[in-house]
Amino acid sequence: MRRDPRPTALPGAVRPAARLVRRGPAAAVSLLALVALSLTAGPAAARDAAPADGPLGSVSWRADLSVPSGDETNVSRADGALRLRDPHVRPASARSPRGQGTVLLPVHRLDRAVDRITPDVDVTLPAGSQVVVDVRGQDGLGRWTEWREASADDPAVLPRAVTRVQARIVLVAAADGAVPGIRALSLSAELDVDDAGPSVAAAASLTATVYATREGLVGGTTANGHVIVADDHFVALPSRRGLSPKGSGQYSVRVCGPARCETAPVWDVGPWNTRDDYWNPSSTRESFKDLPRGRPEAQAAYLEGYNGGLDGSGRRVLNPAGIDLADGTFHNVGLNDNGYVTVEYLWTAAGAATTSFPTWGTDVNIRQQATSASTRVAQLAGPTTVRVQCQVRGQLVQSNGYSNDAWSYLPDYGGYVSNIFIDNAAGWLPGVPNC
Repeated sequence: MRRDPRPTALPGAVRPAARLVRRGPAAAVSLLALVALSLTAGPAAARDAAPADGPLGSVSWRADLSVPSGDETNVSRADGALRLRDPHVRPASARSPRGQGTVLLPVHRLDRAVDRITPDVDVTLPAGSQVVVDVRGQDGLGRWTEWREASADDPAVLPRAVTRVQARIVLVAAADGAVPGIRALSLSAELDVDDAGPSVAAAASLTATVYATREGLVGGTTANGHVIVADDHFVALPSRRGLSPKGSGQYSVRVCGPARCETAPVWDVGPWNTRDDYWNPSSTRESFKDLPRGRPEAQAAYLEGYNGGLDGSGRRVLNPAGIDLADGTFHNVGLNDNGYVTVEYLWTAAGAATTSFPTWGTDVNIRQQATSASTRVAQLAGPTTVRVQCQVRGQLVQSNGYSNDAWSYLPDYGGYVSNIFIDNAAGWLPGVPNC
């Protein structure tokens, strides 16, 4: 039998007939109330999960590669496989000699929270070619994580729990033009709360001063499949981790030049490098981890001789560029020639601070939304400490004459828990903002 929650009341909430006395974060109740607690079912948030639900473990699914996704570039289908169509078509900014194609798969909705994703691929790989699977996730607040490359030997670990996952397949030709193919893709995912970091303070998105070059290349194709037009407005950054889907601004930057600022989406990969997410902290940077955050590898190579003055592909770096600007963006911010600009990487904000609180109770459900009718995405087996990011008014949860409609969002679990299960005297948690 589950233990009933300690009554937690909000101003104006219904109170039981028995007198309640607060003693620290919990409440002491009269003997009459204790008897009532032992005979009464728990609140809706705990009561609605039948034992048949079982524990929430890993989940797996198979991507349907037979149906065009609607967001594909330079791929074809033959003999039940996806193949790179033309080994000569490549992303404009990177200026790589190797052809590339991409497939953005539909978003997959999960019935549980996950933060570790492992792909299983069936591929044809001529020598020197590549098939890469990138994944990202969307959390309960609607925020996308960055893309992370994943493999069977090195799963992608996302920075927070998510309940929607999207995969992107990147096919890269060999230097001799041989093309790869992929016949099947399955993904498995699980929640590893042990990966959650410590509480962090809110932090603004990164702003850095970097050297900008003009991309030009009208008629070329960007890494997300956009065909460049005259007076175009977008930017290229040297990593796929911050690459927006075609037509979207999900990853955007604010570029400030001599005349004005412009917010532009990231639609291409380059210049110079393709694995240099220099806007991330050194500890999570994909490559060149010994460089400080905000310094592009090309800048360090050109100005300081880093990596022997070469980029990640072994080419001699001829300018310190850390961003390419499409023609329209280049001229709009006031550049007449290549030069330094100030760039804010808008998706890199650390978000709201979290506050840790103890919980109590067993088999406490965490929901996708602030209602017990919503999908259960995780469960707290017993008392623990959770990080609360924000709180909302949701379904009214009642127990033994007490009522509370406050729910807390737990970023490590990707969902909401009724505040009745937070071991705190206040129904509306002090110091925690609204979601």
